[in-house]
Amino acid sequence: MTNVIACIDGSKAMLSVCDASAWAALRLDAPVTLLHVLDKSSYLTGFNLSGSIGLGTREHLLAEMVDLDERRSKLALEQGKYMLQDASAHIIKQYPKVSVETLQRHGDLVETLLEQEPNARLVVIGRQGEQHQEQTKAIGSHLESVIRTLKQPILVVMAEFEAPKRFMIAYDGSDTAKKVINRVISSPLLKGLECHLVIVSSNQSQEEAGLASVAASLTEADFNVVTAVFQGEVQTALEVYQQENHIDLMVMGAYGHSRIREFFVGSNTTRMISKSHIPLLLLR
Repeated sequence: MTNVIACIDGSKAMLSVCDASAWAALRLDAPVTLLHVLDKSSYLTGFNLSGSIGLGTREHLLAEMVDLDERRSKLALEQGKYMLQDASAHIIKQYPKVSVETLQRHGDLVETLLEQEPNARLVVIGRQGEQHQEQTKAIGSHLESVIRTLKQPILVVMAEFEAPKRFMIAYDGSDTAKKVINRVISSPLLKGLECHLVIVSSNQSQEEAGLASVAASLTEADFNVVTAVFQGEVQTALEVYQQENHIDLMVMGAYGHSRIREFFVGSNTTRMISKSHIPLLLLR
């Protein structure tokens, strides 16, 4: 687990992914691997078109269609190489201390990331792919699959990125949440940033007692910790707190077993990502 893998495509979030990856690489003292995957489902090669355009079609038309598809695939690969070059140049210019390498694959994004996961310390990906650029609240078609499949941390970024100064952990006392705390403590990624530890619960006094010990662990690890306990609907409480306290980054477990789990998993994960105005760091 050595690299920060940045998923690059033609979306508006490309430079944001570059900036977030470089920020993470500097804090983790790790190189950046810029990854571009040409989706095989969009650019198929070598398939049989004879049954799709009618029995009377002449053979030369079939040949031309196959040739056109192959040329489209080659052009898309070439365009991807240019995107990787531009992304690499951007990081080298803006973050000269970051080491950058590029990788291009023709296949499936999730499968490629699984292949690269043993070398991944963090995966950075934009909320929207290039197919969703006009839909401001849509999320990329592969994003949920990536989140559900990978076990390494995933940083989901929006169209713009600024280095965070403070982050929020949505804590619920579950085993998953405790693992999130341990990973935050053990990693240099968020060291020195202000940590807001937030619980949404109906039992405020009990949660405050449990929260104190967690906050103490973070304080011992040199985090400046702010704690808060709220009642009510999870999404509303977290959104209000984030806005009122100028939170730059949300940190959460991808899977748990409580009201936080009900909020963050499945369709609620999609809702959270689609509505968020700040990056989300997902930990398993």
